[in-house]
Amino acid sequence: MAVDVAAGERLNLSVSEENSFWAWAIIEILRHTGIRLEELLELTHLALVSHQFPATSEIVPLLQIAPSKTGAERLLLVPPELASVLAQVITRLCDGDGNVPLVSRYDPYERRTGPPLPHFLQRRRGWRRETFSPHYINRLLNAVVERAGIRDAAGQPIRYTPHDFRRIFATEAVTGGLPVHIAAKILGHDHLGTTQHYLAVFQEDLIRAYQGFLRARRAMRPSEEYREPTDDEWAEFQQHSLLRRVELGICGRPYAAPCHHEFACIRCPMLQVDPRERPRLMEIVDNLRARIDEAQKRGWLGEVHGLGASLEAAKAKLASLDRRGRVDLGFPSMRCRD
Repeated sequence: MAVDVAAGERLNLSVSEENSFWAWAIIEILRHTGIRLEELLELTHLALVSHQFPATSEIVPLLQIAPSKTGAERLLLVPPELASVLAQVITRLCDGDGNVPLVSRYDPYERRTGPPLPHFLQRRRGWRRETFSPHYINRLLNAVVERAGIRDAAGQPIRYTPHDFRRIFATEAVTGGLPVHIAAKILGHDHLGTTQHYLAVFQEDLIRAYQGFLRARRAMRPSEEYREPTDDEWAEFQQHSLLRRVELGICGRPYAAPCHHEFACIRCPMLQVDPRERPRLMEIVDNLRARIDEAQKRGWLGEVHGLGASLEAAKAKLASLDRRGRVDLGFPSMRCRD
């Protein structure tokens, strides 16, 4: 307990810290995925799968979104920012044996309690654990808006809902240049077996229960919802994905967008540095410093200015990388039988 002297109120710092963490995690997950509230509540550790590009054998993490009654099943690419959030959620929830605790969730739409699963949005209440309720999530979001002092054009407090983040996500994807039917292919892939590559070990019956849950949800959807991309369109998208690989990590520019920085990646804000490339980034920083020293000695003032801008950008990326830390998502898996 602590006392806010200015406000004259007693604070439970443990409760405040818990609410702040989950509000941050929920906002980050919603803005990076655009999922519905029901889909957010159903996220589990088992939803983390992976996909391997056939041309390069590169493995990328995906988040498998179980379809709600009004939406299609989706596979979302997990960017580094979302991976960092999920890793912190997993670390916070893991019990003594390193596993996310299993908890059953009551579905008010289907009016039944699901099987025990490692849900991401869960908390301890007294002697037991329970999943988050829609009311609790909306309360966290509006508490953030209130504390931030966000107002509308008329000066009145606004209210945010999870669906507002879905609109934001969809708008950014389309305005970023991604064709709708390509987005449909990525977000509603039907053949999930090709993406299920696992690293850690989970109980087989737990995997089977989750897969059965997905099959039941898929049966509610029409078999054909979107136009299939042509071979040329899909090949063009895969080529774009392959060209995003750069020296220090991934180029995050939108689909079909040109490079506005003339491939000066170290200065580009769209560069997403791979944590494994930190030693190489430090070498670049040291090299830039040495080149600046030489340029100053020789009077190359133009070089000093340009190299200085690159050095500041490299140092900023190094600091951002250190803040983000190493991400371990702990992909769930089960042992295969011979």
